[in-house]
Amino acid sequence: MKLMPFLKDKFMFLILHIICMGALSAFLRLTGYGSTGVTLILIFWTVILALWLFITYRERKRYFDEIDKILAEVDQRYLLGELLPYSCRLEDRLYNKMMHLSNKSVIEKIRKIEDAQRDYREYIESWVHEIKTPITGIALICENRRRHEAVTQENLREISLENQKIENCVDKVLYYARMENVYKDFLIQKTDLQKTAEEVLAKNRLLLIRHQVRAEVHCGDMVYTDGKWISFILNQMIGNSVKYRSESPVFLIYTEREKDGVRLTIEDNGVGILPEELSRIFEKGFTGSNGRSHKQATGMGLYLCKRLCERLEIGLSVQSQPGRGTKMTLDFPVSNYIKRE
Repeated sequence: MKLMPFLKDKFMFLILHIICMGALSAFLRLTGYGSTGVTLILIFWTVILALWLFITYRERKRYFDEIDKILAEVDQRYLLGELLPYSCRLEDRLYNKMMHLSNKSVIEKIRKIEDAQRDYREYIESWVHEIKTPITGIALICENRRRHEAVTQENLREISLENQKIENCVDKVLYYARMENVYKDFLIQKTDLQKTAEEVLAKNRLLLIRHQVRAEVHCGDMVYTDGKWISFILNQMIGNSVKYRSESPVFLIYTEREKDGVRLTIEDNGVGILPEELSRIFEKGFTGSNGRSHKQATGMGLYLCKRLCERLEIGLSVQSQPGRGTKMTLDFPVSNYIKRE
């Protein structure tokens, strides 16, 4: 900090002192004081004022020089609020407090951005490994059948099934990328859950046929939601039911009318989930004991379902017993549109 800017900052303060000195001089002269006494008083006043300005300038210069030194040495300058030197001045302490609160907000925002970037990077890495499996499967099918003159229907089904796996992987990474700005892609409209569930089953028909899965759909209720996002959620849950199936796999998709909304349930008779793992299945990257037995599990499917349900304001819960199956429940709240109908 330089002297001239400091004096300019004290301009009004100096003008006030000059006015006070002039007023005091006039008052003393009017009351009979001699010019020598008045001059001595003004000189003493001026010396004290100059001394005060000098001490104040040195103090402020030392304070701001220390701040400049901190800024020059620290790499993360947004941490300045945490590193400011102590000052006995009230205004400095107030500024430090406000800067500390402001920097705290900035740091929290930066951490959220860094966490989101790290999560996205980790997911992309796991997704790349996941998508390699069906690509390798297609390559092996083509290599094994290269010597045959004709491609059988079974070969085509195998290729289509592997292609479906790739499409599911692409859907997951696409929805993950859009998840934070899901409101930009919202289209809330009257949705037929029966039709939506049947479309998802038709999309996975080859997978269901290959593993001899029997599926039943009884969804007679309508809800107001985004059908595309619900299809993605159902697709992930059906994929999990098939992945962790029993020897005679069966799953049901049905709705129930509740007092405060509509409940959609996906129930299967698969291997189930351990009680100690139920509270963690919606965590990012959590695969559990079942997932560890499937090397392709990434722990992202149910995490995406949970996040999307939160965006859509749909309740998502799970009930499960090991060896007896799992029941996933989507609770659609009653819409004002439905109430009017």
